Amino acid sequence: MKPCPDDRSMELVVARHEEDLRWLRRVPASFRISVYNKGVTEALPESLIGRDEMSVLSLPNIGREAHTYLIHLITRFDSLADATVFCQGHPFDHAPDLHDRLVALTERKETPSPFLWYGFLEDTDDPQGRRLFVPWSKNPERVELSTGSLYELIFGGPSPDLFHFRGGAQFAVSREAVRGRSLEFYERALEACLSDRLTPHSLERFWDRFFGDPIIDPLTLGPDGVLYRKRIRRFEQGEGKSGEIGGSGQLNPVDSV
Repeated sequence: MKPCPDDRSMELVVARHEEDLRWLRRVPASFRISVYNKGVTEALPESLIGRDEMSVLSLPNIGREAHTYLIHLITRFDSLADATVFCQGHPFDHAPDLHDRLVALTERKETPSPFLWYGFLEDTDDPQGRRLFVPWSKNPERVELSTGSLYELIFGGPSPDLFHFRGGAQFAVSREAVRGRSLEFYERALEACLSDRLTPHSLERFWDRFFGDPIIDPLTLGPDGVLYRKRIRRFEQGEGKSGEIGGSGQLNPVDSV
């Protein structure tokens, strides 16, 4: 049976720096594509110039993908698509199945009601980032995050003891879920994003809470608070450290590929 025609509006928001965007040619035609370019080179290859429902907006190279996402949420608050997908310029390191997930949205096999994480790694961190961010190989200074205090600033309530999330800061969300918060809420988050260069790493840990209750059930995670949703051979052979990106964790046999 063929999928029902989809009359929902859908938009893909791409936070680009200098990544090659030829992969956008495979995005279903039903998606409007908004590229926010923080690089100095042309964002679009020739093959994409003139594509229907395609726009490019230049932004200063600040605030990583979080700044891009919040700019979109604020400036398009009154004209959001029914479903918006947020991703990085090269999304496949974290979400190798992104093309399939976009197709699933167009075929109504998936829907953000209100939110969908994208990515193969479910992980856990604490309010200071000591569990995951501090020992991260790309943090040689071993600086801590202010995730807990940032959460309290944005939400006006106590921070959770742990944050469960999918690495990569890529997700889909419904218009209704975005509008469940006020415009001032997102403006406050943007101001916080610009106040500290590490804030985007903290926001990566709780994007789902922007739009509703946390999505990941900690009881589904392994003993280290980690769950891989695809098989990674080198980790199965004992490489990698527990508790950091690329570490050991529990494999979900249903979702493994």
